[in-house]
Amino acid sequence: MVTKNLNNKLINGDSINELKNIPDETFDLIFADPPYNLQLQKSLIRPDRSKVNAVNDKWDQFESFKTYDRFTSEWLEQCRRVLKKDGSIWVIGSYHNIFRVGKIIQDLGFWILNDVIWNKNNPMPNFRGTRFTNAHETLIWASKSKKSKYTFNYQSMKSFNDDLQMRSTWNLPICNGKERLKDNGIKVHSTQKPEALLHRILLASSNKNDFVLDPFLGSGTTAVVSKKLGRSYFGIEKEKKYFDAASKRVKNTNIIKDEYLDTVQNNKSKPRIPFGSLIELGVIKPGTEIYDQKKKVFAKVMVDGSIKHKQNEGSIHKIAAKILGAESCNGWTYWHYQVGNSLKPIDELRERLRPKS
Repeated sequence: MVTKNLNNKLINGDSINELKNIPDETFDLIFADPPYNLQLQKSLIRPDRSKVNAVNDKWDQFESFKTYDRFTSEWLEQCRRVLKKDGSIWVIGSYHNIFRVGKIIQDLGFWILNDVIWNKNNPMPNFRGTRFTNAHETLIWASKSKKSKYTFNYQSMKSFNDDLQMRSTWNLPICNGKERLKDNGIKVHSTQKPEALLHRILLASSNKNDFVLDPFLGSGTTAVVSKKLGRSYFGIEKEKKYFDAASKRVKNTNIIKDEYLDTVQNNKSKPRIPFGSLIELGVIKPGTEIYDQKKKVFAKVMVDGSIKHKQNEGSIHKIAAKILGAESCNGWTYWHYQVGNSLKPIDELRERLRPKS
């Protein structure tokens, strides 16, 4: 449930102060892109002597690591307070700050789920030639506590990744082209994040109508992608220039049609339907023969939901595993029933019994 006066709202103000005004356990998901404390001492010059538009803004400058750690502890503490008990948080950073942030995240009681490497397809080169080109940023994904039943849309991510489990290394380009906000040819924000990055994060760890917080809104990418994907959003941005640009950008963003926002449900979130239910509801009759995919093996369905193959009796899973010589097997996909001249997995029969959303 979204608090009405916070719903789809952007605030121009200090993140820590504004977070203190928000009720406990308000948000389902938080994405935070805090100052990195890059500690840049000199201007960066390209080989052609042109100046690099690097991050030398005042908002990224801190007197010491101690000052930065205190700032980090304060905003993270507030974020944990306003995060729902089953919510999760993503924090992005570079080698300058992410290790300090990670320690504080653990100290405050968050439970780290993954560190994800955003491998940039088109990183900025190292112009001084004194170290490796910094081609990635690190994201820490953490639940509010060890006991949190956080959202992870495993099936959606697997479908997104051509039916392969998605790994924790993501190859995505930095923000450029038409997506990059510019004012008279100059970048509005030096560290604008690409929409593709937030698209993946929101798909993976939130659901339609969830409430998403970004305490360092910047150019507004989190709010833009939240709006597109049917999530509610709340963003805080201290710098007026960025706030104005983000507000305009969000206003001009169109939501994706509701009919296209449905995602693949995790099997764990679906109501459990035992094989025996198919018999008692008349979907499949006792005595029906079921087969492996090649119709070389068959078993008969018994009245109690067990199946019999030769001299062996047991569940659809146990008998399939025994035939394969495996420790376990998903009987719903191993066994098939005959329809005309074709075979279909018995899992299709189970799907008939699931309530339509």
